[in-house]
Amino acid sequence: MTLTLTPEQARRIAVRAQLLDARRPVSLVETVDQLTLLQIDPTKAIAPSADLVAWSRLGDAYDHSDLTFALEQERSLVEFSSFIFPMDEIETVLVLSPGRIHPTAVEWVEANKRFRTQVLDRLRADGPLVAGEIEDTAEVPWASTGWTNDKNVLRMIELLNRMGEVAIAGRRGKLRTWDLAERVYPSDLRLPSPEEALRVETVRRLASLGIARPGRKDSSGGEVLGAGDAGVPCTVAGVDGEWRVDPEALAALEDGFAPRTALLSPFDRLVYDRDRALDLFGFEYVLEMYKPAAKRRWGYFALPILYGERLVGKLDAKVDHKKALMNVFAVHEDFGWTAEIGDAVEAEIEALAGWLGVEIVHP
Repeated sequence: MTLTLTPEQARRIAVRAQLLDARRPVSLVETVDQLTLLQIDPTKAIAPSADLVAWSRLGDAYDHSDLTFALEQERSLVEFSSFIFPMDEIETVLVLSPGRIHPTAVEWVEANKRFRTQVLDRLRADGPLVAGEIEDTAEVPWASTGWTNDKNVLRMIELLNRMGEVAIAGRRGKLRTWDLAERVYPSDLRLPSPEEALRVETVRRLASLGIARPGRKDSSGGEVLGAGDAGVPCTVAGVDGEWRVDPEALAALEDGFAPRTALLSPFDRLVYDRDRALDLFGFEYVLEMYKPAAKRRWGYFALPILYGERLVGKLDAKVDHKKALMNVFAVHEDFGWTAEIGDAVEAEIEALAGWLGVEIVHP
């Protein structure tokens, strides 16, 4: 017989797998290892997304300097493309990434063989460097309707990063510094076969989500969604279709569930798959920073609000870092909250402000 979970059980599995129950992790590296990745996004309406995700798990024990140390000194984490991964998993990333580059980008690199060689030679001689320190000698300019149009050096370096030849060595201010991959990654890499790498990635992704739809779906942000064929087939009562659940997460249901309240980044993996969030949590969410202000329902960078195993609303706030103020424009309730929910959410907003070192104001 097919295993059937109650919606509450499914939500608790998802929340616990994402380290959002009361049993907090003890370190940043442990956190990233369980989540499998942190997405990098430069928006600082509140704080950078990677910092928000880490704070949502670690609380006040986390400081941005912890991330810098792990990336640049300890090398226990590594920045790759638009994500941060555990360095221990870079072998899997290096095997799978080249096959996920769009064919037109591969063709552009091939059309610029001399330029590619010159970029690698420059890094070999003087790296690490920021992109602006490398001469643009492209034979064929990069054409795009977006912001990367004619940014040949940056585009070449980013593609060589995804091909495993160049690595992000650190940051100089906000700018990434680049070097040869062999100078950044461990010297004893043992690359798995593509089949094994895909299996490892799929199993780890399901473990980080707890429960997900079978199959594979590429998100617009470059991440793969879905559980593939990993885990145990199941259904969720009242929700159409099949799911896959991580066996360890299923076994952990017997340990009980310790709830807490959390404010999440819009890029948080609990809500990143919007279809999954709607199916499991009944939570409708769209990141509205790209919408005109008059068409926004919840705010420019509204933070999803977790209470126990339920997603209950959105926080519309923005931090003025120069004035050390957090403007709270609205707290949207997805349904009528009890006083207990309201008090818990207010306490978490105050905790966020305290961590950021800002004062809350209500314009």
